Formats: sequence, C-alpha cells, structure tokens
Amino acid sequence: MEKLYADPTGKSAHLGRYAASAALKNAEADAKRAHDRGRIYTGSVALTDQTVTKVNVSGEIPNATVSSCLDISRWRRVDAETKKPVPQPGNRLTKYLIVSVVEKYPQGWRVTRDEPQGKSC
Repeated sequence: MEKLYADPTGKSAHLGRYAASAALKNAEADAKRAHDRGRIYTGSVALTDQTVTKVNVSGEIPNATVSSCLDISRWRRVDAETKKPVPQPGNRLTKYLIVSVVEKYPQGWRVTRDEPQGKSC
C-alpha cells in the first residue's frame, strides 16, 4: 500500500501479490483518486495487534478473518509536485481497528476485503 500511494504511476507497488478482489480494486481506485488530485503519501503504515477471529479451511476457498490495528500516524499526504504536506482533517483517526478477510490462492494468501471499523485502537 505504501508503494501504491507513493507512486503516481502505481507500477512499483505490485499490490496483486498481496491483495485481490474487492480489496485490490478499492485500494487501486482510492490511490488513483489521490493521484488524480496531485497527492501522494509518504512515510510508513503499520499493522499491530493482529488477531485471527475466524478460520474456514474446509470450504472451496480457505479463508480467515483477521482483526488488526492499522496505524497510519507516520503516513503523510503531500503534494506530488512540491512534496509539501497537505493539511489533514483534525478529527482524522490515525490508529483504527480494521477487519480483513484473507483467502488462500494458488500463489499464497491474499487480502480480499478490508473493512475499517471507525473505532480507534
């Protein structure tokens, strides 16, 4: 995700190695909206406190649901041209709960759905 949002071309991200389905489409569309507005994101994102809350390995596609704390406090939105910071909303959550679904593909596990919960962690 960091590479996708930092690169206006999106070519260096290779996000398909880690995400698929709705998660991939949503991430690419969101990054494109930012890039179309002349914005990139710099810095880092961290996932902490990962907890597997559900596992289904007996179905057609093995999958698991994972609850995590997404920390974007070190991720900065900047103007792509000047590299100067762009103001952020004052009420922006920088650490929030996110629930993700991962599925097992032939090439490995991929995130297929991410659902921010709107709660801090």
